[in-house]
Amino acid sequence: MSNQKKQSFLGGAAILASAVVIVKIIGAFYKLPLNNILGAQGKTYFNTAYYIYNVLLTVSTAGLPLAISKMTSEAHAQGRDNEKRRIFRTAIWLFFGLGLVGSLLMFFGAAQLAAFMNNDMARLPIRALAPAVFCVCLLACMRGYTQGQGNMKPTAVSQVLEALCKLGIGLPLAWYVLKIGMSLDTGAAGAIFGVTIGTVFSMLFLTGYLLSHRDHTDALDVPSSSGQIMKRILSIGIPITLSNSAMSIINLIDTKIVMGRLQGALHLTEAEASALNGQYGLAMDMPNMVASFVYPVTMSLIPFAAAALAKKDYAGADRSISSAFRLIAILALPAGVGLSVLSTPIELLVLPSQRADALAAGPHLRILGFALIFICIMILTNAILQTYGKERIPIFTVIAGGVTKIVMNYILVGNPDINIHGAPISTLCCYLVICALNLFFVWKYSPQKPRYLQLFAKPVAASALMGASAWAVHGFVERALRGLGVYTANAAGVLAGIAAGVVVYAVLVIALRILRADDVRSIPKGETLIKLLHLK
Repeated sequence: MSNQKKQSFLGGAAILASAVVIVKIIGAFYKLPLNNILGAQGKTYFNTAYYIYNVLLTVSTAGLPLAISKMTSEAHAQGRDNEKRRIFRTAIWLFFGLGLVGSLLMFFGAAQLAAFMNNDMARLPIRALAPAVFCVCLLACMRGYTQGQGNMKPTAVSQVLEALCKLGIGLPLAWYVLKIGMSLDTGAAGAIFGVTIGTVFSMLFLTGYLLSHRDHTDALDVPSSSGQIMKRILSIGIPITLSNSAMSIINLIDTKIVMGRLQGALHLTEAEASALNGQYGLAMDMPNMVASFVYPVTMSLIPFAAAALAKKDYAGADRSISSAFRLIAILALPAGVGLSVLSTPIELLVLPSQRADALAAGPHLRILGFALIFICIMILTNAILQTYGKERIPIFTVIAGGVTKIVMNYILVGNPDINIHGAPISTLCCYLVICALNLFFVWKYSPQKPRYLQLFAKPVAASALMGASAWAVHGFVERALRGLGVYTANAAGVLAGIAAGVVVYAVLVIALRILRADDVRSIPKGETLIKLLHLK
């Protein structure tokens, strides 16, 4: 990789990473108020529609855009402009068909899909989200095409635009619908309709961009046939799609089982089951939001390992992978411990309008905080195995974890003494199983075996001390300020606890030399951080 290409890659990765951060921040401003508007019961209607949408979306767009990006990148590097155009024209019709089928299935089969999920009241949100499948399929194709030419800006802008529409349209619409006295399922449909509008505007933006940046240069290359291109897209994309869609399908079945067991084994009404399941969903939002920030770290570090492996520089690959492990440990462990020790106070902070739901979601988050650690390690190890050319292994490890989750949910949620508390326990065990298997296979296929004890021992100790300090400071501040009001005292306690935890952890990371110079050298402003923190 030349210095110019390396800088181009890092610049593109930085653009996408920045877009992800912005989108996730906007998403937090959307999701947290929405949870207060809908409550636990409305949250279940929203999540049911979104899980169905996510399965259709993952199946149709998870691996195929990467195939388009890879093929377009190869043609672009070789100066084969006719090949690039043929790839795009072939792919856009493939995605048009996939999107149309998915949207029609969601719209006209909404009642049947809701019944399958043991949640009849979710049919209106499912129908409101149906057009988004078509739009996102076309978006995925266009994003893959532009990224394949090394242009990350259109993707970044379209992602931010999509998130802004979701926030600016979906949130006010949900609030207004419930304010005028309409039902919770209609409010959930209003909220999720913002997602649909966001995909429409994002698709229109990218369509306009491609039309205004059409390449009219004459080229002499003879492109491959549409059949050859289609075959190659599918051969590259399908294995990645299977790996990525397995967890989405398992989550869908998992929700169906939880709702079914709450109604069938415990004899709850659909509304009662939706409320309990929604409390678990409210708790799951926090780990999901934190885990989403792991992807940019993985994206920016793993390509260096791939480049080193290609040159048979096994020591260099080991350094990159060890750095990735250390960074994930440094980020994921304190986040998971922090969510666990401050679980109920955090839920009370972010759900001021739904205090009863916050109190119920707190115990779930206590367990899911630890699950977050394994979720982050799973994301990293999946990427490492793909770097080693072992793309199929994550498919089987995810299935193993998913089966664990489904079986445990069936047993635990159906137990009257455990009921919905079985859902976070099964989630923790699911990701623990995936992590254990992934770590074994990473160790097995690494040319230089990773030393897990050395990588994780110090971050675990530092995170434990950080968690204790955050818990103690929260308790002290909350009791000291109780006279100012319950919510104010808790909010101040949470913020003070987090601040204390950050300071304690930062000091321990430097004092124990957990972070090394190699760990941050490849990220933007890495050299500045090395000098600032005196890393070696």
